[in-house]
Amino acid sequence: MPVFTRLRQQPDTTETATEGTSPEVEPAARVTLRTRFADWRAGHPAVVRGVRWTVTVLAAVLVLGALLLPNKESALHLRTFARIPVEALLGAAVALTLPRRPRLAVAAVSGAALGALTILNLLDMGFWEYLGRHFNPVLDWELLPDAQSYVKDSMGATVATAATIGAVVLVVLLLAVMALAMVRLSNLLAGNKQIATRGTLAAAVVWVLCSALSLQMAGVPLASDRAAGAVVLQAKGVRQTLKDEADFQKIAKVDKFGNTPPSQLVPDLRGKDMIFTFIESYGRSAIEDPVEAPGVDATLDARTEALAKAGFHAKSGWLTSATYGGSSWLGHSTTMSGLWIDNQQRYRTVMASDHLSLTGAFAKSGAWDTVGIMPGVQKAWPESKFYGLSSYRNAFQMGYKGPKFSWSTMPDQYALQQFQTLEHSKKRSKPLMSLVILTSSHQPWAPIPKMVPWNDLGDGSIFKSIHDAGKKPADIITSSPKSQAEYGKSVQYSVTALTEWLERYGNDNTVLVFLGDHQPIARVSGNHASRDVPISIVAKDPKVLDKISDWGWTDGLRPAHNAPVWKMSAFRDKFLTAYGSTPHPKKD
Repeated sequence: MPVFTRLRQQPDTTETATEGTSPEVEPAARVTLRTRFADWRAGHPAVVRGVRWTVTVLAAVLVLGALLLPNKESALHLRTFARIPVEALLGAAVALTLPRRPRLAVAAVSGAALGALTILNLLDMGFWEYLGRHFNPVLDWELLPDAQSYVKDSMGATVATAATIGAVVLVVLLLAVMALAMVRLSNLLAGNKQIATRGTLAAAVVWVLCSALSLQMAGVPLASDRAAGAVVLQAKGVRQTLKDEADFQKIAKVDKFGNTPPSQLVPDLRGKDMIFTFIESYGRSAIEDPVEAPGVDATLDARTEALAKAGFHAKSGWLTSATYGGSSWLGHSTTMSGLWIDNQQRYRTVMASDHLSLTGAFAKSGAWDTVGIMPGVQKAWPESKFYGLSSYRNAFQMGYKGPKFSWSTMPDQYALQQFQTLEHSKKRSKPLMSLVILTSSHQPWAPIPKMVPWNDLGDGSIFKSIHDAGKKPADIITSSPKSQAEYGKSVQYSVTALTEWLERYGNDNTVLVFLGDHQPIARVSGNHASRDVPISIVAKDPKVLDKISDWGWTDGLRPAHNAPVWKMSAFRDKFLTAYGSTPHPKKD
């Protein structure tokens, strides 16, 4: 039988290979390195033990932290992590029961799953902060590119790229490190089975007692099933999303005015130039929060008085938005469709339907030309068909040469002036119905434009010095008080620009309906803010406001605290009915 020699830790040691095996020679460098490492370990036993225990403790902290991690930033307190997670006890029991290979496989898979749950909890934190709701694992992945674009527009391309790379690295690390941590802990339990079994039983008894007696520390239950509850919550959300998709398709096919003849749509507004305007993030907090309200309320009162001198009068109320903090398109579509559009699937469904929108009713009547002014749109916008717009102008079609103000592509004053120049001032055979979306009050509220003389607007270059002198997003984005103050100023600017435009260019036949799309993010409006937004109807013709005299709205641009509050989805039908539209339902 042939004999093969191969290197071991000692080069001169030989071993006879068994028949049928092939020779394997281990590189000398690798052997040397291994030998040195073994020698170092043998010579530093205390250090090795310290490293092992440090790694083990870090693994335990990582796993326990992930099991107890809440999904809201407001719940991040030390007491939240001073609890006993039942999932850890169940995991220990499984590790003590299974043979080695199945145990390692289960540990690695469950660790990766815990990493995935941690990622979902972190996404939940972000969504609660910015959108006031859970992250929907079925529908909300497509919003992440929008988040990246927001960071790019607000903080610059370098920060956006770094944030994207950091997020990807974090995801990979969480999945891998959590799996390794679980394997490490399972090996520790298996290697000390007797002690681990006693400890697990003792901890289980303590958990049961804490649960049965409802023991708490600083209002937080000591017995935790947070991770299991999070999994159940996510599963319910997925199931509800899939069910809601089917249910909403049926709801969207029912339309109170779906079969109304064109001649019977908004007959009491014939001959009026209609303008529907959304002001970004214009929420109830702007009018009632102690920080923002003084400046905003003073602006609303001053603008009410100025409009009255010009012959315009207003009535105002409240609508409860379908969205919060962002996703403005959900607020727009809810208002115009008369349907509750609170997620992406509903939005896609209604946009692809023939459901009648409020602006679409003016188009269907044949009595109005219809246009859109969309300074926030920077790509194809097929939704214009749903809104009944014969044409629209996006961010690149208004000749703006000035700087962007963070996310906002141009100041509201400039967008309104271009609306006047390009559309509103044109001689037409029909009155004009316009949908205008203003963006200057979009977060992060830095820098904020300032009003300039209307005749000096030009191509917008005048705003460069204002932009350069303004605050930087990084200066306020992490500070709630600063964000509140700047948010209030941005709303004052948008309201002033819109009402000065009306005062300057409106006439006896102009009717303006303007409202907010949603409340600002929790950092500004608070963790328990309502979803209400103000809405106003402004006109010179007293007959226009007489039609809504039974709505109970407040005179002027500032709605009273106790003014009526409707769901945003109720506005379409109330408006169409008030101005003479005859219901002819369309049913599935």
